[in-house]
Amino acid sequence: MSPLRLLVSDSQDPLFNLAVEECIFRQMDPAQRVLFLWRNANTVVIGRAQNPWKECNTRRMEEDGVTLARRSSGGGAVFHDLGNSCFTFMAGKPGYDKSVSTAIVLDALRRLGIAAFASGRNDLLVATADGDRKVSGSAYRETQDRGFHHGTLLLDADLGRLANYLNPDPKKLAAKGITSVRSRVANLCELLPGIDHQQVNDALIEAFFHYYGERVAPEHISPEQMPDLPGFAETFARQRSWEWNFGHAPAFSHQLDERFGWGGVELHFDVEKGVIGRAQIFSDSLDPAPLDALAERLVGAPYKPEAMAALLHSLMGDFPARAHELAELEAWLVTALR
Repeated sequence: MSPLRLLVSDSQDPLFNLAVEECIFRQMDPAQRVLFLWRNANTVVIGRAQNPWKECNTRRMEEDGVTLARRSSGGGAVFHDLGNSCFTFMAGKPGYDKSVSTAIVLDALRRLGIAAFASGRNDLLVATADGDRKVSGSAYRETQDRGFHHGTLLLDADLGRLANYLNPDPKKLAAKGITSVRSRVANLCELLPGIDHQQVNDALIEAFFHYYGERVAPEHISPEQMPDLPGFAETFARQRSWEWNFGHAPAFSHQLDERFGWGGVELHFDVEKGVIGRAQIFSDSLDPAPLDALAERLVGAPYKPEAMAALLHSLMGDFPARAHELAELEAWLVTALR
């Protein structure tokens, strides 16, 4: 068996690609040296310890068809579109050295005619007339038997959209977790007009083979052509689940308030692992009974619009005379939780 393995994703599904990464990191044979090349369509990828409701504009993401995906490593949130070319390296110890994979990426950029250099913050920079600009960001992980380096090359990313989705709604969230840090960035297409994802992949592959002095056939993978990786089906199922992408958020509190024609409402939620653990509702409504019932039923409910809508529908059956008011409450809450 060759010590090298080259995986090339033909899928733009971030949930598939992140599941492949997770299997490479946790379950693949550490005797192999792996390069995995991939890219995601319209995705916000958040770190393991981040709160999507605090970090992201989840409402705008849903409106624009942008996927939220949680990775199992730390760090901040990033926006991926097809203008990002992503790479993942894995090597076993004691041979693992993150400077090797960094050198391979720098060699690939040189092959494309781009002179980049590594910075002290895990980034690759290029010198421009306007100062140094980040063209690649990376993160690193290690276990007892292996090391892992993944990153992205900014090829032709829509940098304006990144700001759209990483600026959250002004919700009153008292939330824990890691907040993302913005960097001054540039796209490679500004330095090399016409560059595309295939050229970047080809350069990375050639640099990878050159460093190790060996060539192997690429393994093209996708949800239709599943990778030969141990435990992949289970990992892919978890990566696709709401419980992982949203429910894994750190504990937080959320306060909401609104005034309706029939009275004002103020809600306080405590949320842990995506589930409401405590709920209080205050109102000057003349008949607070439906709201008291809602507060009781919220405990244990998932913090998601669909669950809120189902609870309000059940209350309409129990309080038919208040159905119109509860419908107004439902419309507001479903919007507020997106």
